[in-house]
Amino acid sequence: MCAFGTIHKLLFINCNYKLYYINYKFIFMADPIRISISEAARLFGLDSKTIRRAIKAGELRYIVVRGRYKINFESLLKWSQVKPTVRNKSNTQGIGQYVEKWKISNKLYSPKPEAQ
Repeated sequence: MCAFGTIHKLLFINCNYKLYYINYKFIFMADPIRISISEAARLFGLDSKTIRRAIKAGELRYIVVRGRYKINFESLLKWSQVKPTVRNKSNTQGIGQYVEKWKISNKLYSPKPEAQ
């Protein structure tokens, strides 16, 4: 059960949601997505040792759950786009190799059909 409280236009919540206060609007974000080292290596087409080196260097945010690293997916994405070698491997050997296949070619079913 969540506990709510308001003080000076700020809302404090004690439950599994995080609170962001932006331009007087409250936006609730669910818990961050966390994945294991092996899942990260498969998604980005990398060796698990590369992910472990990034953890050791402090380049990725993570928690330890039952003796296993769980990497914050947002920090993993940012890290993968900063490092050129990781970005290139992700595009050729990881999940990036499927991006072209995901594009919608039939304009009838496109989410944004062009105006006629």
